Amino acid sequence: MRVVVVGGGVAGLVAARRLALRGAAVTLLERRERPGGRVARGQVAGTVVDTGAESFAVRGGTVRGLLTDLGLEADLVDPAGSAWVALGNRTVPLPAGGVLGIPASPLADDVRRVVDWPGALRAYADRLVPVLRVGRYDRLGPLVRGRMGQRVLERLVAPVVESVYGVDPDEVEVDAIAPQLNAAITATGSLSAAVLRLRSAAPAGSAVQGVRGGVARLVDALLDDLERFGVAVRTGQEVLGVHPEPHGPGFTVVTPGEDLETDAVVVAADGAAAFDLLRDAAPTVAELPRPRPAVSRSVVLAVDDARLDAAPRGSGVLRAPSFTGVRATALTHVTAKWAWVGAELPAGRHLLRLAYRGPDEVDPAAVRADASALTGLDLPEPTDRLDTVWVDSAPPLAPETRAIRAALDAAALPPRLAVTGSWRTGTGLASVVAGAEAAALALEPDLP
Repeated sequence: MRVVVVGGGVAGLVAARRLALRGAAVTLLERRERPGGRVARGQVAGTVVDTGAESFAVRGGTVRGLLTDLGLEADLVDPAGSAWVALGNRTVPLPAGGVLGIPASPLADDVRRVVDWPGALRAYADRLVPVLRVGRYDRLGPLVRGRMGQRVLERLVAPVVESVYGVDPDEVEVDAIAPQLNAAITATGSLSAAVLRLRSAAPAGSAVQGVRGGVARLVDALLDDLERFGVAVRTGQEVLGVHPEPHGPGFTVVTPGEDLETDAVVVAADGAAAFDLLRDAAPTVAELPRPRPAVSRSVVLAVDDARLDAAPRGSGVLRAPSFTGVRATALTHVTAKWAWVGAELPAGRHLLRLAYRGPDEVDPAAVRADASALTGLDLPEPTDRLDTVWVDSAPPLAPETRAIRAALDAAALPPRLAVTGSWRTGTGLASVVAGAEAAALALEPDLP
């Protein structure tokens, strides 16, 4: 069976590999010159680092299993240190054992250190208030505020949700960001008990892992496998349309240079591009309102300052709304979090990555000031800087994206057409890899 995979991000690469393993003749088309999507690398101060995804969630074992198959198991590494949170009047370690910053034990010492006694007692009241028995909690912010109070929302939940997911907790749906939380609340009778239940079900050990040399090695290994299995990877190839054959199975994939006849298609393109490509196959989906793109900027600084050897803010800092005067939403102390990075740098040199919303370039003085404020040190001028702008054309948590996914689930797609990608499956490598495997699996019954 001939299969065309549209999109060369990790989702497309994984789907192409799975189908090639089953004997399909696969052609992968990627509009950029380099496959990988948000799994990418760059060079700063002579060291190659991840500029996109730097780790993966260990849940389900999907990513680890793939990395093992690709021969990278020996290079899996755990992060060091823990994250801190910058409040209006102090910077303290984030509590352990929460979900999205929601504490499982509101009276624990590490929780009280952040929300103080009044906030901890208010959060503990969650155990005494009846939960909804009919219906489900809708938005995350009102849920946390109503059950645990404003301090937990502002000092714990908002920094995690805004920094990690780039969304306002008052706007994001509970079922979108934590699909199992509502059911756990109903089963346990409180929000904190629900968090404890979800945490207990998580695998022991670190929640995330990385790869020595960078997660971008995953893309290199996938491309090597695709070459070995005879997959035709064509970069710089824009796809203009995917048209089902009017009579019988099959598709025509249109590019500026040629029309490709194929038996099956996996659409693994970016969200907005995927909507356009589905215009013929799922016209009702293509006509739905488009989500507003989410744009972010990553700034990696190389700083020579031996005081950073002590990792004064652990693996990094998330900024609470009360910590004003700083534009960055978060800072990752890369060399403290990943030992292999520090081992490649001269003594006293450190890499700091700051996250910003929007595409606008940040003045060097402002970046240095943000890094100083978040680390608690008056840092010297950086020796090098690397900027990367990311555009997410269909943020997975946006209501418009969720509406498109729901419509796609209800649509009668032509046989042998599968759709995958982070906008479809959720962010993070664990979701993307599992979704890509599922998309390929949907086509496997047609393979010999």
